Parts: sequence; structure tokens; C-alpha cells
Amino acid sequence: MTVPNETPPASQHSQHSPDQPVTQHCGLVAVVGAPNAGKSTLVNALVGQKVAIVSPKAQTTRTRLMGVAIEGDTQLLLVDTPGIFEPHRRFDRAMVAAAWGGTEGADVIALVVDGKGGLGPKVTEIVEALKGRSEPIYLVLNKVDLADKPKLLLHAERLNGLLPFAETFFISAQTGDGLPEFKRALARALPPGPWHYPADQVSDATERATAAEVTREQLYLQLHAELPYASVVETEKFTDREDGSTEIHQQILVERPSQRAIVLGKGGTRIREIGARARAELTVLLDRQVHLYLHVKVKPNWDEDRSVYRDLGLDWVE
Repeated sequence: MTVPNETPPASQHSQHSPDQPVTQHCGLVAVVGAPNAGKSTLVNALVGQKVAIVSPKAQTTRTRLMGVAIEGDTQLLLVDTPGIFEPHRRFDRAMVAAAWGGTEGADVIALVVDGKGGLGPKVTEIVEALKGRSEPIYLVLNKVDLADKPKLLLHAERLNGLLPFAETFFISAQTGDGLPEFKRALARALPPGPWHYPADQVSDATERATAAEVTREQLYLQLHAELPYASVVETEKFTDREDGSTEIHQQILVERPSQRAIVLGKGGTRIREIGARARAELTVLLDRQVHLYLHVKVKPNWDEDRSVYRDLGLDWVE
């Protein structure tokens, strides 16, 4: 995985030179949907490797993240957005704002729907909000490997009755069913133009941000239902050592001492396991040895701290 330390402006990435005819295509695909629809799994599958963290927990994705995929002469800039839901607090509102912000400037919008979960009010509210958009909107019914086939067709018919989609796709991001056809359709819809990123770059995330996401994923995967939703991972220090390895210090913020105890585990066993697995994955992603140090801090109402939003790349929403 090629993860840049910083993302330069798109013009600095261009693969096109003035004496070359423009044969390339490039464009922005906004991937939106309700929580747990499988958006991040889909983006990872289209890119061909992991760029977004995935867990069974709703609202895993918190900020806009771009995955970069290639299909023939087309570069697809896939914006993985947080799940759109009814916000109840400032942090929720910031995530929903990031989701809708991810659709700005899109050439295509892909609405991902959990094919086995039914439509429900969350999906229909998103469909209503998409009405009047000028971009082509694709309906993507995901998890077809788990869904009841007659119900899938009924979902597609009902949703197209609410909003006539440009195209409808039945896929499984997990197994790959229907993905090649969907990827080719996205590529056909994108405009001519030079690629914005080198061919081997798969994400616009910085290494610092990637490190925080990897640790947060381990929190989700290892703590399951025990995980305090009100937690966040901050990368405090990210330093390259002279021996070529990288030293990373991270702080896990929780709201209450009881939550800190859950993350630490008995005798610190849980935090050591979280650190070990995150370190192993970061060693592969960053392609060098990683020294990872985790600290759990109780910070009541951390979601009212502007600096946390800034570090996460979220806007402060009143």
C-alpha cells in the first residue's frame, strides 16, 4: 500500500504531458448510504486492497476517505463517506456533514443499500435527499450473497419508483459478485482527463491518519459490543528513526473511567493485544518496522473539543 505523508495538489500528480494526447479518464465517485451498507468493503474491493477500515459496527467510517482505483485507462477516485443517519450530538452532525460533503463535485454518486436488510426509513430519507441532483446516480444493492433474491428485485423496483436511477447493480462487495460489471460502468461514466495520482497510489490518507484508523479498527474488532462508541484515537507522535523504522505514539480517548478499564483489560492484556495487532498491520501497510505505543486517557466530553475534530479532518458543526 502506497500511503503518502502528505497529499499534494492534484496538478502535481498528473500523468499527462503536453505532447501526449489525452487518452486517460479520471473522475470522482461518491459512495454514500446508511450505516453498515458495506460502503468501505466496496471501496476496498474496487481498489483491490484495503484502504478503509471495516467492522460489523455501524458508523465505522467517520471521515471522508478517498480510495484510488484503476480500470483500463480510467482512474476512479472513490470517496468513502460515513454512513448517513439521524444525528443526535455534535460528533454525529459532523460525520453526516462529512458524508454529504463527500458528494460535492462528484461525477457519479453510488448509493449503496444493504440488500438483506430491507429499505427502512434511513434509506428512503437518503433517496429523498438525492432527488434533484444533476449527477448520474447508481443504485448498488449489496450483500446479494446473503439476501433473498425475490426481495432484492422488490427493493430495486421500489427504490427506482422513488428515484429513477441511471443504473441498478446487484453485487457482493465481500465475494466480488457483480463487481467487474459495476467497476466498468463507473469507468465508462467518468470524463476524459489526466490521472490525478500515480498509478501505484491507492489512497489520499496520510500515514499519520492511517495509523490512527488501524488502531481504531482493532478497538472495534476486539471489543465488539463492549466498545465504548464515544472513543477516538489520536496520533500524537509519528517519527521516523535513523534505523528506518517508525515510532508512533497514540492516545485513545474515552469519556469515563469504566470505559478506560474495558480498553485496558485485566492487567493490561486487552490494550497489549490491540497494540500487537495494530503494529503488525502497520508494519505491512507502511512497509517498515513500527514501534507503537498506546495510552488510554479519560477525557469527558472529548467530542466538544475543537482540536479533536481538526485532527480527524471533520468540520466543527454548530
